[in-house]
Order: sequence, then C-alpha cells, then structure tokens
Amino acid sequence: MSIFFILVGLVLLVVGGEFLVRASVGLSFKLNLSKMVIGLTVVSFATSAPELLVSVQAALDGSSDIALGNVIGSNIANIGLVLGITAVISALAIDRDFYRFNWPVMVLFSLALYFLLSNDGKLTAVEGGGLLAALGVYLFFLIRRARKSREEEEDADGVDEGLGQASYFKIFIWLFIGALALYFGSEWLVSGAKDLATAVGISEYAISVTVIAIGTSVPELAASVIAALKKEKAISLGNLIGSNIFNIASVLGFTSLIKDINVVDDAILGTNIYWMLGFAIVLLPLAFIPKTLQIGRFKGLFLVGAYILFIALAFAA
Repeated sequence: MSIFFILVGLVLLVVGGEFLVRASVGLSFKLNLSKMVIGLTVVSFATSAPELLVSVQAALDGSSDIALGNVIGSNIANIGLVLGITAVISALAIDRDFYRFNWPVMVLFSLALYFLLSNDGKLTAVEGGGLLAALGVYLFFLIRRARKSREEEEDADGVDEGLGQASYFKIFIWLFIGALALYFGSEWLVSGAKDLATAVGISEYAISVTVIAIGTSVPELAASVIAALKKEKAISLGNLIGSNIFNIASVLGFTSLIKDINVVDDAILGTNIYWMLGFAIVLLPLAFIPKTLQIGRFKGLFLVGAYILFIALAFAA
C-alpha cells in the first residue's frame, strides 16, 4: 500500500506542479511582467513547489531528514540524472555565464548549506532567512545581467505567451487544482515513504534521497528529454543550476522558517552532502575537458554512471 501512495503522490506532484506553473505564468502576464522576469523568477519558484511542499510536510511530521534528503537528492538528480540523460541524447552547449556567474553561485550556496548544517547539526529560522535573503540578491543580479544580455529574447522564448490570454477564472481553476494536487501529493508521498522505509528496514532518509528526490525531479527530467529529442534549446545547463540554487535557498529557507530542520541521519553530513558538492564542482572541469564549452554523450554517460553508483550506495548503507 505504501508503494501505491508513493506512486499516486508522485503523479499528483507532477500534475500539481504543471498547473501551478500555468497559473503563475498566466497571472504574471495579467500583471504585465515581462517574459524574461517570468522565466527567471515566477517559473523557477513554481517548479520548486513539489520540493517545497514535500519538505514542509516532512518537517511538520517530524521527519526533517526527509526534508533534507529531498533537497540534497534532488540537486544530485538534477545534475547526475537529468543533465546526464539530456547530454546523452543531445550535446549541451555552455555559455560564458555558466562559469562567470551561475556555477560559482551554485557552489557557494552548496557550501553554505554544508557549513550551516555541520556547524550545529540543524538549519534554524535565522539561517533559513539568510538563505532567502541571499536568494533575493542572486535574483537581483540575475535579472540585471539578463537585461544586458543580447540573448534576452532567445532565453525568454521558453515562456508560453498563450497563457497570457487565459481568463482570471481559468487561472483561478488552475491554481486551485495545482494547490490541491500538491497538497495531497506531498501528504501521500511523505506518508508512503515513511511506511516503505519501515517495511523494508531502511532509513527514511535513504528513501527521501532516492525515491522522493527522483520523483520531485520528474518534471525537469521529462521536459529535458522531450526538448532534447526535438532538438530544441528549451533546456540549458543554466536552468538546472538555477533549480539547484532555488532548492537550497527557497525550499530549505522557507521550510526552516516554519520549523528547524535537524540533521537526523548520519549519512547526511557523512556522505551524501559530499556527493552533492562533488556533482556541483565536477561540472567546471567537464565544461572544459576535453572539448571546451560542451557537455556531450560521453560526459553525460559519466554523470549517469556516477548517479547510479550514488543510488546503489544509498540503498546499501
């Protein structure tokens, strides 16, 4: 029964996330926000909603290790699984913003999370507020840089203008469906994960860093694979890096404001956070060696292989 709840929960999270993105973009157009601002802020927050709802629900249920495992596992999955599979299907070009701005910021946020957790074994409301404030600074510079970029219109094309024609009633229905699906999806996913962990005799954290993390990364994976198959430039390394930044800053930031996030499982600081840092840091040498500014099939296979090893070790622990 626990597997049934997990599967239904994952489906509801995917559906809820899609409707929330639609509602958010439609409302943003009604408020006359530019496509660029919508793409960089509204969509980024909306696509982090599954991770946020799962983490908040887990923290309220007293399972803060699930909240941490969800974010750490999702960040690893975004690079190892999503980026890896996408690169195997179609090589990804890397722009200069990758190593000049986005990659350093992602590494800084990842290191900040490591030091905050290793300091006292928990993430407090004050520390979460600091992460949210840092996210605000990041968004300010991100939008300012995008406005100066010659590729502004190209980057903004990923936002569907047709959603701007939706009525307020339709936007409200989308928002209602999205919120309802995300609520029950997160509730059933966390409940099913806890029951499954008890039934098979492994930790809740191991389930969260693997099954739940992959589940909340399904929307990004589906969008990336479809875009790669269609040879569209709808997915980029910058998008996935941005998602990792939002996961740390917004998901854990908001969750810790509601309730302190405690490090319960030793694997969090013992091994898995190093995997997250490793996947983040290895992107820089991959971007330049051997072929400059491109992540192709062999690099993608390396990332997927490393991710499979991570999953195997997580269950073996």
